[in-house]
Formats: sequence, C-alpha cells, structure tokens
Amino acid sequence: MKHLAPNYCKEFQCIADRCRHSCCIGWEIDVDEDSLRYYESVDHPFGKKLAANIERDGEQAHFRLVGEQERCPFLQPNGLCEMILTLGEESLCDICREHPRYYLYLANREEMGLGLCCEEAARLILSQTEDTVMELIDDDGETEPTDAWERDLVAARARIFAKLQTRTDPLHARINALLSEYGAVFPDLSPAEWCDKLSALEILDPAWDRTLDMLRTLENTHDTEWQMPFEKLLLYLLYRHTAAAEDLRDLRARIAFACLGYHVVRWLSAAKKQADRSIDLSDIVGLARRYSSEIEYSEDNTESLLSFLRLHQPDTT
Repeated sequence: MKHLAPNYCKEFQCIADRCRHSCCIGWEIDVDEDSLRYYESVDHPFGKKLAANIERDGEQAHFRLVGEQERCPFLQPNGLCEMILTLGEESLCDICREHPRYYLYLANREEMGLGLCCEEAARLILSQTEDTVMELIDDDGETEPTDAWERDLVAARARIFAKLQTRTDPLHARINALLSEYGAVFPDLSPAEWCDKLSALEILDPAWDRTLDMLRTLENTHDTEWQMPFEKLLLYLLYRHTAAAEDLRDLRARIAFACLGYHVVRWLSAAKKQADRSIDLSDIVGLARRYSSEIEYSEDNTESLLSFLRLHQPDTT
C-alpha cells in the first residue's frame, strides 16, 4: 500500500506552549487500549497521577478534564505537557500523538492530512504559495482489492486539483467550472440564510454564534482579495471530504460542502474587513480554524449539512 500526503505536511510541527488554541483544552481525549495498558503499568510516582486522571465511559477510557475550561490534567500552566516532560513523547496516547493528522483510505493508498482545527496546521495550509501536490511517503509493496469507483475517485480528485491550480481564471470562475463539470449544485442562499442554517446546528463555542452573526450585515460578498489562501482552503476541504464519497450524488454533495466552507470563511473575512476596515492572513487563518472546529470536527454538524446538500444534487449519472 502506498502512503501519501500533501507536500506541506512534512513542514508541520506542533508549536506547543506557543499555541493560543490548545487541543489540550475543551476536547475529550480518548485513551486507546495499548496506551491504557502502558499507563496502568507505569512504575513511577507519576503513575498515581495517571491512574487518578483516567476515567471510563462504558468501554472507552479517556482523561478526566479539569475546571471550567476542561483542560487536560497533564497540561501545565506554561502550556507544556507534563506527560512528555516526565515519560517522554513516546508515552503519548494515539490521539495526542497523531493530532491534528487524519487518515483517508482508498484504492490501495493511505493518505494523511492535517486538520484545519489546529491553528498551526491552518497557518501552514493557508500560507502555502506552491501548488498542493501529493507526495509519496512510503510504499510497502502490498496491494488490496479496489473497485472502479475508488480508482475513479482518486483520478477525479487529481483532475480537480490540477484545474483549480491552473490560475488563468479567477478563483470564482474555477469553482463554477468545477461545479458544472461534476453536475454539483451549491444552494443559492444568501450569507444571512446560511447564517440561520449554521446557527441551528450544534454550537461548540458560544463565540462561534457571535462570529456567524457578522454574516447578517455583510454588504459586499464579492471581495477578490486573498485569492491564494482561499484556494488553499478549498483544496483542503475537497481533499479531506471527497475521499469518503460513496457515489456520484454523494461526491456532488461533498464538492458543495467544500464550497460551503470556502464561502463561509470568505464571507466572514469580508465581514471582518467591513467592520475593521482591513484584515490580514492571520484573521483568515483564525476564521478557518474556527469554522473547522465547529463544523468539520462535529460529526453531527457535518452530516447535517451533507444531508441538506444531498437533497439539492441531481440524482443522475
């Protein structure tokens, strides 16, 4: 099986105590079985703290979160991880070791990506100026049975990436061409109408609801600044979400879902510029990270939007 990743992934490194939106705060941290067995075997004074801060919810173990902020019990006030400092980085459970990485599996390939909910991953992805291309990380030579749909999906995504990164036309024209080529429909709702729909979903952070409210007073939705970061945002969303498409109608819905993320972050950026007179790349990164945290990292929110978008797609081949 081949193991691949977008070319920017090799540059990622956790910024630890410099992170302003720590993944060790406000997120449930599951403990995999192998790590749990290791933690239970730790013959070290730190082992008592481990035992006291691991809880079970049915069969799933997780760390006990602390305080109103729901902090990981091993996150120190200086932003560093007590577990790494005490037992070494190899002691981390799977989710802590892998975050913000995610994995996609199709057509004899495992693909890795970086989740946009991580502020450093978001900065890295949206600040790229080179074309996004897939790089081979490893190939163990083994193969598994694949079907024609998976192979077609990989080929389709490669074509999508190539066309979106051919910059002879403005980005909005390339997006319209993408929708047309695959017969995908993006519902013609105003930013305020999309605000209503997004506000009706699960809200993980009350600040997100207040951020969405900016869409209600947005005047100019045609701001053409910052084309490259928005192109990278769209490519990220297409890469991450089209791989799971089960058929052509689902692929169309997932293309529309990627366009939704692009439009919402673009509209929010325009609204912030409208309010503050200017924005910079860090503003766009922050809005993209917040969108990802609220939508992509809630399975319910993602599926609710995909279900809505599927209803708008033609059921034809």
